Amino acid sequence: MSNLKTVFNNHKAFIPFVVANDPDFDTTVQNVLALANNGADIVELGIPFSDPVADGPVIQDADLRAFAAGVTPDKIFDIVAEIRKQSDVPLIFLTYLNIVFKYGYDAFCKKCQTLGISGLVIPDMPYEERDELAPFADKYGIDLVPLVTPTSGHRIEKIAKAATGFIYVVSSLGITGTRDSFSQNLNELIADIRKYTAVPTAIGFGIHTPEQAYEMAEIADGAIIGSAIVDLVAKHGQDAPKYLGQYAKEIRTALDNQAQQAV
Repeated sequence: MSNLKTVFNNHKAFIPFVVANDPDFDTTVQNVLALANNGADIVELGIPFSDPVADGPVIQDADLRAFAAGVTPDKIFDIVAEIRKQSDVPLIFLTYLNIVFKYGYDAFCKKCQTLGISGLVIPDMPYEERDELAPFADKYGIDLVPLVTPTSGHRIEKIAKAATGFIYVVSSLGITGTRDSFSQNLNELIADIRKYTAVPTAIGFGIHTPEQAYEMAEIADGAIIGSAIVDLVAKHGQDAPKYLGQYAKEIRTALDNQAQQAV
Protein backbone atom coordinates (compact mmCIF):
# COMPACT_ATOMS: atom_id res chain seq x y z
CA MET A 1 0.00 0.00 0.00
CA SER A 2 0.95 3.67 -0.12
CA ASN A 3 2.73 5.77 2.47
CA LEU A 4 -0.39 7.72 3.48
CA LYS A 5 -0.44 6.24 6.96
CA THR A 6 3.05 7.54 7.74
CA VAL A 7 1.91 11.14 7.17
CA PHE A 8 0.09 10.94 10.50
CA ASN A 9 3.09 9.81 12.56
CA ASN A 10 3.36 12.15 15.59
CA HIS A 11 1.57 14.78 13.56
CA LYS A 12 -1.94 16.13 13.01
CA ALA A 13 -2.62 15.93 9.29
CA PHE A 14 -4.14 18.73 7.23
CA ILE A 15 -5.97 17.39 4.18
CA PRO A 16 -7.42 20.12 1.94
CA PHE A 17 -9.67 19.40 -1.05
CA VAL A 18 -9.80 21.13 -4.42
CA VAL A 19 -11.86 20.38 -7.50
CA ALA A 20 -9.68 19.53 -10.48
CA ASN A 21 -9.83 22.04 -13.36
CA ASP A 22 -11.72 24.65 -11.33
CA PRO A 23 -11.43 27.25 -12.71
CA ASP A 24 -8.82 25.90 -15.15
CA PHE A 25 -5.79 23.65 -15.57
CA ASP A 26 -3.01 26.05 -14.53
CA THR A 27 -4.85 27.46 -11.53
CA THR A 28 -5.54 23.96 -10.22
CA VAL A 29 -1.84 23.19 -10.36
CA GLN A 30 -0.99 26.40 -8.52
CA ASN A 31 -3.77 25.83 -5.97
CA VAL A 32 -2.37 22.43 -5.07
CA LEU A 33 1.17 23.79 -4.85
CA ALA A 34 0.04 26.69 -2.66
CA LEU A 35 -1.62 24.27 -0.26
CA ALA A 36 1.34 21.87 -0.29
CA ASN A 37 3.86 24.64 0.30
CA ASN A 38 1.92 26.08 3.24
CA GLY A 39 1.22 23.08 5.41
CA ALA A 40 -0.98 20.55 3.63
CA ASP A 41 0.08 16.96 4.31
CA ILE A 42 -2.16 15.33 1.71
CA VAL A 43 -4.14 17.09 -1.01
CA GLU A 44 -7.46 15.59 -2.05
CA LEU A 45 -8.21 16.28 -5.70
CA GLY A 46 -11.86 16.02 -6.68
CA ILE A 47 -12.76 14.53 -10.04
CA PRO A 48 -15.90 16.35 -11.22
CA PHE A 49 -19.00 14.21 -11.61
CA SER A 50 -22.48 14.94 -12.93
CA ASP A 51 -24.27 13.49 -9.89
CA PRO A 52 -22.02 13.99 -6.84
CA VAL A 53 -24.35 12.56 -4.19
CA ALA A 54 -22.08 13.45 -1.24
CA ASP A 55 -21.42 17.03 -2.27
CA GLY A 56 -23.22 20.23 -1.39
CA PRO A 57 -23.85 23.23 -3.65
CA VAL A 58 -20.37 24.78 -3.29
CA ILE A 59 -18.65 21.70 -4.70
CA GLN A 60 -21.41 21.01 -7.22
CA ASP A 61 -20.94 24.52 -8.61
CA ALA A 62 -17.19 23.91 -8.82
CA ASP A 63 -17.84 20.71 -10.75
CA LEU A 64 -19.94 22.69 -13.23
CA ARG A 65 -17.16 25.26 -13.66
CA ALA A 66 -14.67 22.45 -14.27
CA PHE A 67 -16.97 20.87 -16.87
CA ALA A 68 -17.36 24.24 -18.58
CA ALA A 69 -13.56 24.45 -18.75
CA GLY A 70 -13.41 21.09 -20.52
CA VAL A 71 -12.41 18.69 -17.76
CA THR A 72 -11.85 15.00 -18.54
CA PRO A 73 -10.16 12.22 -16.55
CA ASP A 74 -7.14 12.38 -18.84
CA LYS A 75 -6.90 16.14 -18.36
CA ILE A 76 -6.90 15.56 -14.60
CA PHE A 77 -4.09 13.04 -14.98
CA ASP A 78 -2.22 15.74 -16.93
CA ILE A 79 -2.80 18.18 -14.05
CA VAL A 80 -1.29 15.63 -11.66
CA ALA A 81 1.68 15.13 -13.98
CA GLU A 82 2.28 18.89 -13.93
CA ILE A 83 2.04 18.98 -10.13
CA ARG A 84 4.53 16.13 -9.93
CA LYS A 85 7.11 18.22 -11.78
CA GLN A 86 7.14 20.56 -8.78
CA SER A 87 5.95 18.66 -5.72
CA ASP A 88 5.87 15.19 -4.21
CA VAL A 89 3.00 16.03 -1.83
CA PRO A 90 0.82 12.95 -1.30
CA LEU A 91 -2.28 13.16 -3.51
CA ILE A 92 -5.56 11.29 -3.37
CA PHE A 93 -8.57 11.42 -5.66
CA LEU A 94 -12.12 11.88 -4.52
CA THR A 95 -14.18 10.34 -7.26
CA TYR A 96 -17.31 8.36 -7.95
CA LEU A 97 -17.25 4.73 -8.94
CA ASN A 98 -18.73 5.17 -12.41
CA ILE A 99 -15.79 7.35 -13.46
CA VAL A 100 -13.30 4.65 -12.48
CA PHE A 101 -15.48 1.92 -14.02
CA LYS A 102 -15.76 3.73 -17.37
CA TYR A 103 -12.02 4.40 -17.49
CA GLY A 104 -11.32 0.78 -16.59
CA TYR A 105 -10.39 -0.34 -13.10
CA ASP A 106 -6.98 -1.65 -14.10
CA ALA A 107 -6.11 1.26 -16.37
CA PHE A 108 -7.24 3.85 -13.81
CA CYS A 109 -5.31 2.33 -10.91
CA LYS A 110 -2.22 1.82 -13.06
CA LYS A 111 -2.32 5.48 -14.09
CA CYS A 112 -2.66 6.47 -10.42
CA GLN A 113 0.43 4.45 -9.54
CA THR A 114 2.41 5.98 -12.41
CA LEU A 115 1.60 9.52 -11.26
CA GLY A 116 1.99 8.89 -7.54
CA ILE A 117 -1.68 9.04 -6.54
CA SER A 118 -1.74 7.36 -3.15
CA GLY A 119 -5.42 6.69 -2.58
CA LEU A 120 -9.03 6.91 -3.70
CA VAL A 121 -12.03 8.18 -1.75
CA ILE A 122 -15.23 6.91 -3.40
CA PRO A 123 -18.36 8.08 -1.55
CA ASP A 124 -20.78 5.91 -3.55
CA MET A 125 -18.82 2.68 -3.08
CA PRO A 126 -20.04 0.98 0.12
CA TYR A 127 -17.85 -1.55 1.87
CA GLU A 128 -19.99 -4.37 0.48
CA GLU A 129 -19.02 -3.43 -3.09
CA ARG A 130 -15.32 -2.67 -2.56
CA ASP A 131 -14.21 -6.12 -3.77
CA GLU A 132 -15.05 -5.04 -7.30
CA LEU A 133 -12.22 -2.50 -7.27
CA ALA A 134 -9.96 -3.69 -4.44
CA PRO A 135 -7.95 -6.27 -6.45
CA PHE A 136 -6.83 -3.56 -8.88
CA ALA A 137 -6.10 -1.04 -6.12
CA ASP A 138 -4.05 -3.66 -4.29
CA LYS A 139 -2.20 -4.57 -7.48
CA TYR A 140 -0.98 -1.00 -7.92
CA GLY A 141 -0.55 -0.04 -4.25
CA ILE A 142 -3.49 2.37 -4.09
CA ASP A 143 -5.31 2.82 -0.77
CA LEU A 144 -9.09 2.68 -0.86
CA VAL A 145 -9.88 5.22 1.86
CA PRO A 146 -13.22 4.28 3.44
CA LEU A 147 -15.81 6.61 4.86
CA VAL A 148 -17.32 6.06 8.30
CA THR A 149 -20.42 8.06 9.21
CA PRO A 150 -22.37 8.63 12.43
CA THR A 151 -24.81 5.98 11.19
CA SER A 152 -22.27 3.28 10.23
CA GLY A 153 -23.06 1.40 13.45
CA HIS A 154 -22.33 -2.33 13.35
CA ARG A 155 -20.56 -1.95 9.99
CA ILE A 156 -17.68 -0.03 11.59
CA GLU A 157 -15.79 -3.17 12.55
CA LYS A 158 -15.52 -4.59 9.03
CA ILE A 159 -14.89 -1.16 7.47
CA ALA A 160 -12.10 -0.43 9.93
CA LYS A 161 -10.44 -3.83 9.65
CA ALA A 162 -10.23 -3.51 5.85
CA ALA A 163 -9.00 0.09 5.88
CA THR A 164 -5.61 1.21 4.62
CA GLY A 165 -4.12 4.69 4.39
CA PHE A 166 -6.56 6.47 6.67
CA ILE A 167 -10.25 6.48 7.51
CA TYR A 168 -12.39 9.42 6.41
CA VAL A 169 -14.76 10.13 9.31
CA VAL A 170 -17.85 12.06 8.23
CA SER A 171 -18.61 14.67 10.88
CA SER A 172 -22.33 14.99 10.32
CA LEU A 173 -25.27 13.58 8.43
CA GLY A 174 -25.98 15.04 5.00
CA ILE A 175 -23.84 16.52 2.25
CA THR A 176 -20.63 18.53 2.28
CA GLY A 177 -20.67 22.21 3.19
CA THR A 178 -19.42 24.45 5.98
CA ARG A 179 -21.06 23.89 9.37
CA ASP A 180 -21.09 25.51 12.77
CA SER A 181 -21.92 22.31 14.65
CA PHE A 182 -21.06 18.65 14.26
CA SER A 183 -22.32 15.27 15.37
CA GLN A 184 -22.29 14.97 19.15
CA ASN A 185 -20.95 11.42 19.11
CA LEU A 186 -17.69 11.94 17.23
CA ASN A 187 -15.62 10.97 20.27
CA GLU A 188 -17.51 7.71 20.54
CA LEU A 189 -17.30 7.13 16.79
CA ILE A 190 -13.51 7.53 16.77
CA ALA A 191 -13.18 5.33 19.87
CA ASP A 192 -15.23 2.64 18.17
CA ILE A 193 -13.00 2.73 15.08
CA ARG A 194 -9.88 2.47 17.24
CA LYS A 195 -11.14 -0.77 18.78
CA TYR A 196 -10.51 -2.46 15.44
CA THR A 197 -7.60 -0.72 13.72
CA ALA A 198 -4.55 1.49 14.18
CA VAL A 199 -5.14 3.12 10.79
CA PRO A 200 -5.36 6.91 11.32
CA THR A 201 -8.62 8.84 11.25
CA ALA A 202 -9.33 12.23 9.70
CA ILE A 203 -12.59 14.13 10.15
CA GLY A 204 -14.23 15.93 7.23
CA PHE A 205 -17.51 17.56 6.16
CA GLY A 206 -18.08 21.07 7.43
CA ILE A 207 -14.76 22.15 8.96
CA HIS A 208 -13.91 25.69 7.86
CA THR A 209 -12.23 27.63 10.69
CA PRO A 210 -8.89 27.14 12.47
CA GLU A 211 -10.84 26.73 15.72
CA GLN A 212 -12.88 23.86 14.26
CA ALA A 213 -9.74 22.23 12.85
CA TYR A 214 -8.16 22.42 16.32
CA GLU A 215 -11.27 20.87 17.87
CA MET A 216 -11.45 18.03 15.36
CA ALA A 217 -7.73 17.28 15.68
CA GLU A 218 -8.24 16.86 19.40
CA ILE A 219 -10.53 13.94 18.58
CA ALA A 220 -8.95 12.50 15.43
CA ASP A 221 -5.57 12.30 13.69
CA GLY A 222 -6.31 14.93 11.09
CA ALA A 223 -8.79 17.36 9.54
CA ILE A 224 -10.18 17.39 5.99
CA ILE A 225 -11.35 20.74 4.62
CA GLY A 226 -13.19 21.00 1.31
CA SER A 227 -16.05 23.46 0.81
CA ALA A 228 -14.25 26.36 2.51
CA ILE A 229 -11.32 25.97 0.12
CA VAL A 230 -13.52 25.49 -2.94
CA ASP A 231 -15.39 28.64 -1.91
CA LEU A 232 -12.13 30.61 -1.88
CA VAL A 233 -11.45 29.38 -5.42
CA ALA A 234 -14.95 30.45 -6.48
CA LYS A 235 -14.43 33.93 -5.02
CA HIS A 236 -10.90 34.56 -6.27
CA GLY A 237 -10.58 32.52 -9.48
CA GLN A 238 -7.08 32.65 -10.90
CA ASP A 239 -5.93 34.70 -7.90
CA ALA A 240 -6.94 31.91 -5.52
CA PRO A 241 -3.47 30.42 -4.85
CA LYS A 242 -2.32 33.29 -2.61
CA TYR A 243 -5.54 33.13 -0.59
CA LEU A 244 -5.29 29.35 -0.27
CA GLY A 245 -1.71 29.68 0.91
CA GLN A 246 -2.69 32.07 3.68
CA TYR A 247 -5.65 29.93 4.70
CA ALA A 248 -3.47 26.81 4.77
CA LYS A 249 -1.00 28.56 7.09
CA GLU A 250 -3.82 29.37 9.52
CA ILE A 251 -5.08 25.78 9.56
CA ARG A 252 -1.54 24.40 9.87
CA THR A 253 -0.89 26.62 12.89
CA ALA A 254 -4.11 25.48 14.57
CA LEU A 255 -3.30 21.81 14.02
CA ASP A 256 0.28 22.24 15.24
CA ASN A 257 -0.95 24.05 18.32
CA GLN A 258 -3.30 21.18 19.08
CA ALA A 259 -0.51 18.63 18.66
CA GLN A 260 1.70 20.61 21.06
CA GLN A 261 -1.15 20.86 23.54
CA ALA A 262 -1.60 17.10 23.44
CA VAL A 263 2.03 16.38 24.36
